[in-house]
Amino acid sequence: MMTAPRKIRILLVDDHAIVRKGLAMVLRLEPDMEIVGKAADGEAAIKLTQLLKPDLVLLDFVMSGMNGEETAAALRKLSPQTRILMLTGVDLDDRVLKMLATDADGYVIKNIEAEQLAEAIRVVARGEAYLHPTLARHLLQSNRLPARAPKAKLTRRETEVLRQMATPATYKEIAAKLYVSEETIRTHAKHILSKLEQPNRAQAVLSAVRAGLIDLPD
Repeated sequence: MMTAPRKIRILLVDDHAIVRKGLAMVLRLEPDMEIVGKAADGEAAIKLTQLLKPDLVLLDFVMSGMNGEETAAALRKLSPQTRILMLTGVDLDDRVLKMLATDADGYVIKNIEAEQLAEAIRVVARGEAYLHPTLARHLLQSNRLPARAPKAKLTRRETEVLRQMATPATYKEIAAKLYVSEETIRTHAKHILSKLEQPNRAQAVLSAVRAGLIDLPD
């Protein structure tokens, strides 16, 4: 008898009841996702994370009281294994880049399409960083960018992989496009991050675009 694949257990955190309800309705349609709890503020999110031990917290960046930044920092200390996906508008500040390197595992915008949100959750749940392309462009058009990439010498294949890393494609999908194994792509990605001196995929892409190594896809 085959065992059903384990679902991604999600805790929703937003201080607007209608947003929590809407997110729950959308994500419950995904066969590989389960909403295990909903919280209206940061303090409730911390208590529910302790109790429910979710795989992923979908967390509003701007909340009254304990905001998303403070909540994410507390959750990271409390439950390091829990992934954090921030839900925000496009008006960003320096905290975004800081959190991409520390407390948050990904960022999506509030008007994201349901399919994109589901895919972002899957990417982050797998242990990868996710930055919505709209947010990436917004950061590149502002002065809030990671340090310019060093004069890294990427191989032709690494550059090809880096271009794919600038898309929402998962490492598995990149591997299929380039006709190699997922492990090979992860090895290339590790070398790219090391050469660009960046902590994760999102930061590496932003730094590489700023340095003119690649362009963001349309």
